[in-house]
Amino acid sequence: MAHLRTEGICKNFGGVRALHNVDFSCARGEIHALLGANGSGKSTLSKIITGVVAADRGTVYINNRAAAIHGPNDMFAQGISAVYQELSLIPQLTVAENILLGQEPTRLGGINSKAAWKRAAEVLQTIAAKLDSEIPLHVPVRSLSSAEQQLVEIAKALAREPEILILDEATASLREKEVQVVFEEVRRLREQGCTVIFISHRLEEVFDLCERATVLRNGEVVATVNLAETTEQDLLRHMLGEVASVDSLSVPAPQDRVVLEVKELSSASSFQRINFQLRAGEILGLGGLQGQGQSEVIQAIYGARPYTGRILFEGQEVQIHKPAAAINSGIVLVPGDRHVEGLALQRSVLENVTLPSVAHRSRFGLLKMGREEEVTAGVVERLQVKVADVHLPVNTLSGGNQQKAVIGKWLLTQSKVMLLDDPTKGVDVQARLEIYRSVEELCSQGVSFLLSSSDNKELIALCHRVLVMYEGQIVAELAGEELTEENLVAASMRITPGVKGVS
Repeated sequence: MAHLRTEGICKNFGGVRALHNVDFSCARGEIHALLGANGSGKSTLSKIITGVVAADRGTVYINNRAAAIHGPNDMFAQGISAVYQELSLIPQLTVAENILLGQEPTRLGGINSKAAWKRAAEVLQTIAAKLDSEIPLHVPVRSLSSAEQQLVEIAKALAREPEILILDEATASLREKEVQVVFEEVRRLREQGCTVIFISHRLEEVFDLCERATVLRNGEVVATVNLAETTEQDLLRHMLGEVASVDSLSVPAPQDRVVLEVKELSSASSFQRINFQLRAGEILGLGGLQGQGQSEVIQAIYGARPYTGRILFEGQEVQIHKPAAAINSGIVLVPGDRHVEGLALQRSVLENVTLPSVAHRSRFGLLKMGREEEVTAGVVERLQVKVADVHLPVNTLSGGNQQKAVIGKWLLTQSKVMLLDDPTKGVDVQARLEIYRSVEELCSQGVSFLLSSSDNKELIALCHRVLVMYEGQIVAELAGEELTEENLVAASMRITPGVKGVS
């Protein structure tokens, strides 16, 4: 008997069909992957199971009984916990308060603070102890890194000791060691009879953790497979049909003209003495293990982090101490955390795409809606953004299409340098290729890119050169035939004889 199953689930958002007659089931104590391209319906199905989204038609069954789940209370009553890539933490509350929110121990009609802290410490310790690190219980979660916040979100779900756990891109912000610790906890829950639904674009994680996988495409179930009998290519064919390859990319050679130069750039304990030149039409990568200062370098150039040293734009020194100064100079950011830094989620696709460039089209402080719709439609067509109506909220788009909207808003500003900070995190293979082709096209027009990525294959496919960072410094430069995955990994771990070093 299935522990959890859905029958005939259908859901439309406006004119977009998200799910159509979805039948899905998993057994008690099973770790079951739910896969598909961005926009295939994975997150919508998980949110219907948890009551965040109401199905137009169909039924969710738990232990073979129809479950009426209309919100968090119903979800918790059914023994369900969920972890999403979009965090549900309250930034102002402490780590302990977030972990036990809604399930605080009580005594004499009030919260038993001592018992609450003890319980929060027990839950967080199961994760933090294995990482040889400590996340303080008393600090506000807003003071933590994105990876630490994600671990707190996972601890919050584990604290409920769920019978059904949904992990929807929950590992996207985590490093490999952190992922493995989370997997240990997931396997422990499975041994206790917990059923786990695992959603991820990282297929290596799927094969590592899961026994079976159900694949959605265009809102419909196209396959349920035993992973022991399946290859990555099989899954990709189910997800996308014929799979395009990054080998089809042809990034043009850069020009000789230097657009951006940094000299002796440093920022406290984040990075030291960074020097490089970025030429017109060049894609320059920042590689290395995660957390070695790559994102911080990008933040400094964008004016979001204090720095010392010099930044030259088109040969002239510029003072960039806030993002507005960078944007005015023609330097823009496409962040990995699009929900916090890239988009106004409740506003429409049109508003998100047009806002940075609205001054270029206003006359006497007035705008013509027809013109705004026209330029938005041009961006949507150029980047192949899947949206039924540009007036829909941008949070109704899939993750990949949201990221295209972030890129699209800067296309209208005629920017000369784009800073990309892990821009395809949580984005499926097809959407990645579409984003890569947009970058390729912009390069041919002379736009320059500084790309920080945790994906070595992405760096190799796109970049003319990659600067490898280690503990806040550039330790190697790879280009041409030297730019291989083997050399990138070796340089990241400081074991690279024969690779060009950079002081």
